[in-house]
Amino acid sequence: MPLMISKQQIKFVKSLQYKKYRKKAQAFLVEGEKCVEELMNSDFEILLIAATEDYMQQKKEWLAPFETKIYEVSPEQLRSMGTLMTNGKVLAVAKMRRESVFTIQDEFVIALDSLQDPGNLGTIIRIADWYGISKILLSENSVDFYNPKVIHGSMGSFVRVELYYCDLTRVLTQFDEVVKYGAFMEGKNIHELRMNDPPAIFVIGNEAHGISLPVAERIDHRIHIPRIGGAESLNAAVATAIICDNIFREI
Repeated sequence: MPLMISKQQIKFVKSLQYKKYRKKAQAFLVEGEKCVEELMNSDFEILLIAATEDYMQQKKEWLAPFETKIYEVSPEQLRSMGTLMTNGKVLAVAKMRRESVFTIQDEFVIALDSLQDPGNLGTIIRIADWYGISKILLSENSVDFYNPKVIHGSMGSFVRVELYYCDLTRVLTQFDEVVKYGAFMEGKNIHELRMNDPPAIFVIGNEAHGISLPVAERIDHRIHIPRIGGAESLNAAVATAIICDNIFREI
């Protein structure tokens, strides 16, 4: 039989919409059926699951291993606890992963310099997962991985992609032997580029200002996506997708 959620628990779940409370609790919010079910299949520790009666009836087998952590809520309660007005089924709270040390083996890595938009980061995580890229480096001033908009935008891919917040300039210097490509408005045409074999790091810059000068100085190869029409720039996530597609087209 599902547990009944308390006012204190509802308050706690709501607080996780804010970074300072996520950091204090070392916990984060996961919303929507797809993302929660990916979470349940992952190695993240789940603290609680809030679900409607209809969802619990539909997903009895999925939820069975978590029966001591399941709380029944109404659709209205569920929407009030989260950030999505369309979420009428389920949400969960999970513990953050322990921070690990970045290493690079025979693989491609995406690096994000001062990325600010949570929607962009969520989509980039999803793109990385699509192409089998399991690591993303982020400068310390980038948007928070555990922002609910990032988690939801990843459509569950957050469980398979590890993010490392770091002094990006220092890390790129530390891995001096690894080839580094950077996306710029000028450089080698991505369609004509012959990629090095992995390992390699591909750097995407800030939505408004691009790659910062200290990071740019660590780039080995400047690349660009040729513009055919009149748009001023490309969305960071779109640019990442185009670059990833060209990486793997060459392999």
